[in-house]
Amino acid sequence: MTWPLGPVCSPCYYKHRKSPAPCAECCAVRILVGRTAAGNGLCATCCDHEDAAARCRLCTAPADLRPDGLCPHCSLTDQLRHLLADDAGTVPAHLHPLVSILTDAANPYPVLDWVRRSPSAHLLAQLVRQPGSLTHEALDALPQNAPTSYIRGLLVTAGILVKRDENLARLERWVKHTLANLPSHHANIIRPFAQWHTVRDARRRSARGRYTVSAGKGDANNIRCAQQFLAWLDTHGLQLSTLKQPDLDLWTATHPSKASTIVSFIRWAQARRLVTGLDIHYPPSQYPATFQPEDAHHEQLRRCLTDTTLPLDVRITGALIRLYALPLSRIVELTADRYSRDSEATYLTINRHPVILPPTLGRLIEEQIDHLSGTSAHRRQIADELSYLLPGQSPGCPRNPLGLADTLRRHDLPARAARNTAMIEAIADIPPIVMADLFGIQPHTANRWAQLVSESWSHYLAAP
Repeated sequence: MTWPLGPVCSPCYYKHRKSPAPCAECCAVRILVGRTAAGNGLCATCCDHEDAAARCRLCTAPADLRPDGLCPHCSLTDQLRHLLADDAGTVPAHLHPLVSILTDAANPYPVLDWVRRSPSAHLLAQLVRQPGSLTHEALDALPQNAPTSYIRGLLVTAGILVKRDENLARLERWVKHTLANLPSHHANIIRPFAQWHTVRDARRRSARGRYTVSAGKGDANNIRCAQQFLAWLDTHGLQLSTLKQPDLDLWTATHPSKASTIVSFIRWAQARRLVTGLDIHYPPSQYPATFQPEDAHHEQLRRCLTDTTLPLDVRITGALIRLYALPLSRIVELTADRYSRDSEATYLTINRHPVILPPTLGRLIEEQIDHLSGTSAHRRQIADELSYLLPGQSPGCPRNPLGLADTLRRHDLPARAARNTAMIEAIADIPPIVMADLFGIQPHTANRWAQLVSESWSHYLAAP
């Protein structure tokens, strides 16, 4: 094919069709088939191409027509009506916000591909034809896979479903499934521990806004460990009510990796007098053992700030870890509104107070925010101004920290060793109490790090 800009091969033709951009003359977002003398892109109308007279049969605007004779926006609206229509052929009123966010995109081509090919779109088409299926409860009953998660996020973004803490909901769903498969004599003990202790505490933490993926996994591990402990008692012919100290010591000796995990269940059982006379021996706290050489640490930071071949999200994450010792669970929860700037500097509010950013990192975060604002509507959290700086695959959800850790490793930017090294460097320069306040670290954690570098904040607190 030949366009005004010259011969176009098939791969480039389809690439251009999927990547419309603002025309340098009319500013309309269209496929750019020509160039100005300065090298800026022109649409077919502005460069008098033979397709200049092509007009959408609905809106009559000059457009890059689809096979149905419609411009991309009108074609998308038409396809969404077919996708979301009920048996009467009309889109229900409660789904109109969903149509609005899906059609509110400068570039409709990604959404057109999503409607045509995505398993999530096919699942949505099935659900809208089933009364009562667009609820959290109905979605919880489906296989918890990527399409289900995506549809849930999309419905929350559109305001059709209320926003909820998915980490907490995942734990509650897992607990319900786990209890249903327990022997009755185990369920009678595990149920109150799981529901009235673990899940209730998780709800309190969620209400404070600090219930992370890692927290949910930790709570599930506590319940799973209690199950394994009761099964071990059965195997050895023991009863929880007659459990003695040597029995508990034998468990911890034969299950050293679970010695700290079982503590939550034993403390709960003692508080309810299910067991008595037991001493809980906490495993000694271990100091971090994985660090980086100083020169390697600084070289990785330099890569994050200057290496343009690295993905933008990798550069931002790697720099935040190495500059501020932030864990991935905290980084993925950062929202775009936490970034600010004035005439002098750029800032990121990590906990309660703005922290000044290096100019290069500030520019990277600005670039990421600009990228988010240009993302197609069905991928961004437009119903919530607090969009995540690192959004996940599902609308309204942050990036999974475990997947982000894998991505960093693939780029030779390990997270754990880098964070430990950054903590050592920061705690040597900043009083622990100040670091805890700025970066949202628990005070006792900051104090342990200070002890590791032979410092203590007691001198800071005693200062006038």
